[in-house]
Amino acid sequence: MALRNIAIIAHVDHGKTTLVDELLKQSGAFRENQRVDERVMDSNDLEKERGITILAKATSVVWKDTRINIVDTPGHADFGGEVERILSMVDGAIVLVDAAEGPMPQTKFVVGKALKVGLKPIVAINKIDRPDARADEVVNEVFDLFAALDATDEQLDFHILYGSGRAGWMNTAPEGPQDQGLGPLLDLVVEHVPAPKVAEGPFKMIGTLLEANPYLGRIITGRVFSGSIKPNQPVKVLSQDGKTVETGRVSKILAFRGIERQPIDEAQAGDIIAIAGLSKGTVADTFCDPSVTEPLQAQPIDPPTVTMSFIVNDSPLAGTEGDKVTSRVIRDRLMKEAEGNVALKIEEAEGKDSFYVSGRGELQLAVLIETMRREGFEIAVSRPRVVMHKDEETGQLMEPVEEVVIDVDEEHSGVVVQKMAERKGEMVELRPSGGDRVRLVFFAPTRGLIGYQSELLTDTRGTAIMNRLFHNYQPFKGEIGGRNQGVLLSNQAGEAVAYAMFNLEDRGPMIIEPGDKVYAGMIVGIHTRDNDLEVNVLKGKQLTNIRSAGKDEAVKLTPPIRMTLDRALSWIQDDELMEVTPKSIRLRKLYLDSNERKRFEKTRAAG
Repeated sequence: MALRNIAIIAHVDHGKTTLVDELLKQSGAFRENQRVDERVMDSNDLEKERGITILAKATSVVWKDTRINIVDTPGHADFGGEVERILSMVDGAIVLVDAAEGPMPQTKFVVGKALKVGLKPIVAINKIDRPDARADEVVNEVFDLFAALDATDEQLDFHILYGSGRAGWMNTAPEGPQDQGLGPLLDLVVEHVPAPKVAEGPFKMIGTLLEANPYLGRIITGRVFSGSIKPNQPVKVLSQDGKTVETGRVSKILAFRGIERQPIDEAQAGDIIAIAGLSKGTVADTFCDPSVTEPLQAQPIDPPTVTMSFIVNDSPLAGTEGDKVTSRVIRDRLMKEAEGNVALKIEEAEGKDSFYVSGRGELQLAVLIETMRREGFEIAVSRPRVVMHKDEETGQLMEPVEEVVIDVDEEHSGVVVQKMAERKGEMVELRPSGGDRVRLVFFAPTRGLIGYQSELLTDTRGTAIMNRLFHNYQPFKGEIGGRNQGVLLSNQAGEAVAYAMFNLEDRGPMIIEPGDKVYAGMIVGIHTRDNDLEVNVLKGKQLTNIRSAGKDEAVKLTPPIRMTLDRALSWIQDDELMEVTPKSIRLRKLYLDSNERKRFEKTRAAG
């Protein structure tokens, strides 16, 4: 059977996973009576909730005697560590673009990588049925984007299809016809994507995805570059520098058939498969015949830009809600994560009770924290900090700078420009994007963007859309002002009382509810001024036998500010921590004792 390997590239929420659902349905991958979830490729709970693809996944469809392997790539740059390796498995790409929004930063990130490895893209303009669709302008924007990314003349001569993934049709004209379904797209893939290049020689495969399976152990997914492989065949694993990592036998070979992975008796060069049976081989290693001595070259991975401390939870409430609390269990979990996710870097601190976790962005780290929390872990995490570099030639301190694209209603553009200037953002473009909205493009240091998302939504009444992409390293841009409000701290341990909270309302909004457990040094609210204030949220009403003149009224509290994981991460300061447990998110000071906090402040002021 003929083979084609393609990747689907799209920005977050441009309809990539929905399109794959339709491709599977129309190619007969499901039985007629089979019950299928919506967005079947989003296997992880967090992916379904957030509506984003976090892990790359493969599937396959059969169309007119050709097997098409499809790889669904993450659209968010924070999960870009997956993208770079996946593109080495495929020979073509479908670039899916929203007919109203046009190409966005994350599309640019993945498309840039795809063009660099020489893939010839097919452009699919999706959501053509949107009332604000502007298909012709979007096609011009895609062309400009490809040209800006140094595409070759051959890559610039791309095929264009229009359609709707949700409605299940694509065609060469925006108006249809629609009765051919997604056939024109699949025909184009078979016709224009080259068959996989096959090298001569014994079995060789580069590991691109890794997962742990409770029954089969480590499963490595990759594309067979040369030769063939059968179950029980001896293989060896070579690292990038040519050293032998391990030797062993392949216990099982799995191929992607629809949404299922099925065991097969032999895999040929060009196919995308998963193999089980090896205990040490990992992503970017070469899995090969014992006679091979030279490893295959893997794509280089962009460096991490943000780091955080994961600390063993030492608060007075530690261990009351989660069952995985020790440094050994946390260390094992982080090491397991780093094995499969090459964009993450884990370092152990000297005291052994904390770990430095570096990644591509806050979102990637927030997803890791949320996953661990759901698994029963209790941890304390610090505010994200950016990874700085020293320029070897000049000795200058360099920091990561991101390209920030903000789509906003015209009336709110002034406040966005002002806030970005405060955060050392430099505006490079301002243009209308249709419907009384403007698109602002800035180059801003990553430091200044930490915590800006929630502030932006408040400033623009929830109408702004912000997208970020790593641009380059530039000389340090100086100090950036932090949060301008202090916090309200509990001075005792116990359960918060509504009466006490009611009397503290003029001091600032609360972030806890009556009945919540608190301890000394825990943050219970936001102070209206810029200093921290210790308060008593446990103080009940004096019970005496003297009646007050007025009738006792029920206490009416202002609803507290909800601190979600993402919001809390960006809101806390350097001397504060976020305590994460399976049931709660609490904020606290690094030093719970007030005397220790004063000593720390004095040292910081002197230093």
